[in-house]
Amino acid sequence: MKKRLICFSLALVLSIVSLLPVYATGSGHQLHTFNYNEWNIPVPSPDAYRVADFILGEHLGIGHFNNPRDLQVHGNLLYVADTENHRIVINEFFEDGTFDVADVVEHVFIDGVPSTFDRPNGIFVSPWAFNYGEIWIADTHNNRILHVDSDWNLITLIDRSKLERSALEEHNAFLPNKIAVDFSGRIFVQATHVNRGLMEFDHDGYFAGYMGAPDVTVTPWERFWRMLATREQRDRGWLFVPVEYNSVSIDREGFLMVTTASEDVESVRRLNAMGSDVMIRNGFDDPQGDTWWGSAGHIGGPSVLVAATGLPNGTFVVFDSNRGRLFKYDTQGHMLYAWAGTGHHEGFFMNPSALDSMGFDLFALDAQMGAITRFVLTEYGTLINEALELYQRGHYEESYTLWREVLRMNGNFQHAYGGVARALLRRGYYRQAMHYFRLTNDNSNFGRAFGFYRRIWMEENFWIFVVVVGVLVIVPPVVKKVLKVRREILAS
Repeated sequence: MKKRLICFSLALVLSIVSLLPVYATGSGHQLHTFNYNEWNIPVPSPDAYRVADFILGEHLGIGHFNNPRDLQVHGNLLYVADTENHRIVINEFFEDGTFDVADVVEHVFIDGVPSTFDRPNGIFVSPWAFNYGEIWIADTHNNRILHVDSDWNLITLIDRSKLERSALEEHNAFLPNKIAVDFSGRIFVQATHVNRGLMEFDHDGYFAGYMGAPDVTVTPWERFWRMLATREQRDRGWLFVPVEYNSVSIDREGFLMVTTASEDVESVRRLNAMGSDVMIRNGFDDPQGDTWWGSAGHIGGPSVLVAATGLPNGTFVVFDSNRGRLFKYDTQGHMLYAWAGTGHHEGFFMNPSALDSMGFDLFALDAQMGAITRFVLTEYGTLINEALELYQRGHYEESYTLWREVLRMNGNFQHAYGGVARALLRRGYYRQAMHYFRLTNDNSNFGRAFGFYRRIWMEENFWIFVVVVGVLVIVPPVVKKVLKVRREILAS
């Protein structure tokens, strides 16, 4: 009896395990890749990225990275702001996938005299043609921004002397953290104690004002209590001021990507030259990282985004310091997938600080572990990229085929159903598109497909209406005439 019970239990366990979904991965261990469905429930997914390199200072022979705060990709070079070591480390990546240290820089030259860094927090290397390869360093605790050439000779120095008196409160030091420079030479700086947006400087380093400050939303309840508050209460805390950004980067089209930890405004924004947010938000939820969260591992609350980077096909990735996750979105703001988490092993993070891309490869920086993680696409991630690109280029037949292949690998990926539906819609298969839009609960596009389908059906079946109308118009008078004649015959 006991042996029979054990056999039955084992058979039951094996049958349950056999029903669980199996996902292909591109690395030795899964990165806990997932997506959210329309009910904000996490749905497992195959890994779209895998860890290609886990880089420590010890591996490079330069000693431990100490609280590195920023990194910047320029061609095949990776610049790292090794903050507490007061240096910039430059790594070179080769076509065969190997890498090596190209240089370690601890000072710039001002009029030929070396001037050392003091905890540099940010770095930017120009990709633009007119100043290609020139470098800007946020030399934070020296209270300055250094603009240097490729030989580290000073071109422009930006310090408090180039600020207007109203740019900073007198008791606040000038503490630049992250830098981005656009194709016209304008310099945008995210700085500590600045909550009016990004500090903007002209190409000569002179302060030009603030740009991109997020609007402050004040509820009627807050307005009511402000009316009742005393002057002392208002002075102490009843100030409705914009929030601080915590990062800035620039994408390939010249738009600024900024993030903030505040829950009162959008977590990530895409700013044009006027400082207006032009990010498209057509997903089930706005790009914000996690849309559902618990309190597992004593970590609660929403995502705290600390970095964002744009990719060549218009998609972008944001980095969450709360749970160590990365989230990828398409050009319309639909979340494609998320991966990674909190931990001390490869592909996971303890204190995310920066993110950048080399093509579609991602470089994620962890300040606490002093480590750079390089992620590369898996077959699954490559298929999604290719399907998105083909659709954007108008190759709907090819994109349909790839989206079907993506669904073969992951039947839980709603965005793939949407991709199939949009490809069918563009190809004129409206009835089939309606089916897939219904699967994704996309009522707006379902209505569009239905409208096209209804018009075509009416055109193809118009003769039915002609016959019906003809019958309704002609038959009653004829019947009436026949009955009248019949009555006359019978009466005679």
